[in-house]
Amino acid sequence: MQHKPLFVTGIGTDIGKTLISAILVEKLKCDYWKPIQSGELDNSDTMKVQRLISNTTSVFHPEAYRLTQPYSPHKSAALDGIEIDEKTIIAPKTNNQLLIEGAGGLMVPLNNHALVIDLIKQLNAEVILVSQNYLGSINHTLLSIEALKQRSIPIKGVLFNGEENASTEDYITAYGEVPHLGRLPFMNTIDKESVKAAGEHIISPSA
Repeated sequence: MQHKPLFVTGIGTDIGKTLISAILVEKLKCDYWKPIQSGELDNSDTMKVQRLISNTTSVFHPEAYRLTQPYSPHKSAALDGIEIDEKTIIAPKTNNQLLIEGAGGLMVPLNNHALVIDLIKQLNAEVILVSQNYLGSINHTLLSIEALKQRSIPIKGVLFNGEENASTEDYITAYGEVPHLGRLPFMNTIDKESVKAAGEHIISPSA
């Protein structure tokens, strides 16, 4: 049976999506695809994840859009003199599980009419939502869950990154009625060995 793609998105920027994507790719031995890369083209998220993977199964698929400026996709595209056409963003063909890493959060604009959440729906993907425990994170996480549910996008669960706050995590997963996929503790060293070991902290999303 062909699995639906897993789409890793966050409740905001700098929430740890790329590191968690690397850990998931290594743990699940799945393929990786970042549809839109904004800035850092010489050290893209695809390159970062690739450097952290030990298994020889995962395939890294090329981006649909490579934008030169480090802003939200709609602004980066405008500065590059192009407009992102979300309808042309087609998931690469693979017989393996595909993990897709998004840009920023759900409501990040791709152009004047489409957001990242619209792309998730278009790609028929299931979401792994990355959260972090900070003041306001319950609000941000539940708003993200609500937005996904309003569009009938399936949620595999919430994965927490960083400092533990059991009461926050329990509230989010109970009120949001979503699975708790584990929590990634702070990592002093980030390399192939630590990424492989970190997979023990993550519960594999159920089929």
